[in-house]
Amino acid sequence: MSVTFGRMQLTVPDELVQTMKLTPDQLRFDLALGLYVDQQVTLGRGAEIAGISKSAFLDELGKRKLPINSDAEDFQADLETIAALQTKREKQNL
Repeated sequence: MSVTFGRMQLTVPDELVQTMKLTPDQLRFDLALGLYVDQQVTLGRGAEIAGISKSAFLDELGKRKLPINSDAEDFQADLETIAALQTKREKQNL
């Protein structure tokens, strides 16, 4: 089986595909998941490789009880978003 990712093509031996009963979509997803877990790609890029939406990729991470990769920069952005939402809410209550 061959799976194409943009300009890259991945060939998997037929006997392996038959033994593992993999579809091209499953192969793409497993590759994306592995790269994401190894922190080689972002959540968005992982979803793109898998050919699914970010929310679907997040759902799959949750089903597998895998953590969401984040760093200090992500955490800071989350704090800023929370602060902005809180300020907006306070203004609406005035």
